[in-house]
Amino acid sequence: MIEKIKVIVVEDQAMPRQLFKLLIDDSDRYELLYALESASVASMYCDRFAVDLVIMDVVMRDGSNGIDAAERIKKSHPDIKIIIVTSMPEVSYIDKAKKIGVESFWYKENWGGEASDLLDVMDRTMAGENVYPGSAPTVYIGKAKSTDLTRAEFAVLRCLTKGMSNTEIGEKLFIGPDTVKTHISSMLQKTDLQNRTELAIKARATGLVIEDDK
Repeated sequence: MIEKIKVIVVEDQAMPRQLFKLLIDDSDRYELLYALESASVASMYCDRFAVDLVIMDVVMRDGSNGIDAAERIKKSHPDIKIIIVTSMPEVSYIDKAKKIGVESFWYKENWGGEASDLLDVMDRTMAGENVYPGSAPTVYIGKAKSTDLTRAEFAVLRCLTKGMSNTEIGEKLFIGPDTVKTHISSMLQKTDLQNRTELAIKARATGLVIEDDK
C-alpha cells in the first residue's frame, strides 16, 4: 500500500476549509492530518507531526498571516512543501511567497478550473514543480482596472492606505514630494475617484492593497 501524502490545511473560513477537506478526502494520494483555523499554530503542528504539504490562506481573522507562518515553517522544515491560497488580489503576495521559498500559489477564484485546479497544483507541487499564476486577479478600483496602475503607483498607494503624507511617502520611497503628488494625481485621473482618502479606502476594500508594516 502506497503511503499517502500528509497534508495540513490552514484556513479560517468554514466553507473553503470544508472544500479543501472534501478534495483531500476524495483523493487517493492525500491524507488530511489537521484543518487549522489560524496560521499562528501552523509551524507548531509542523514541528510535532510528519507533514508533507501545507495548504495555507494568507489573511486570518485572528490577525495571523499565512505568509509569515510559511516563512517560519520554511526556516525549520525546508522539505515541507507549501501552497499559499488566497482570494485577495494583493499585489505583493506572489513576490513575498516566492522570496521565502513557497513552492506554489493558487487563487481561490480558480475552483472548478482545469489547468488551475487545486488538486492539479498539489500533484505538480509534490512532483517538484513551482506553480505560480502569471499575475494577481484583475479587480476594479473606481473606473480603473488594477492592471492600469504602475508599480510606482502601487507603491504610493500602499503608503496612502497607512495615512502617510506626501513628504512621508517620499522619504519612504526615496522620491520627491512632487513625484508623489504626480502619482496620486495620475491614480485619481485613472480611477475617477475624488480624493486620496477615497482612493485609499477603495484600495483596501477591494483587497488590492492590504496594510503591511514590513
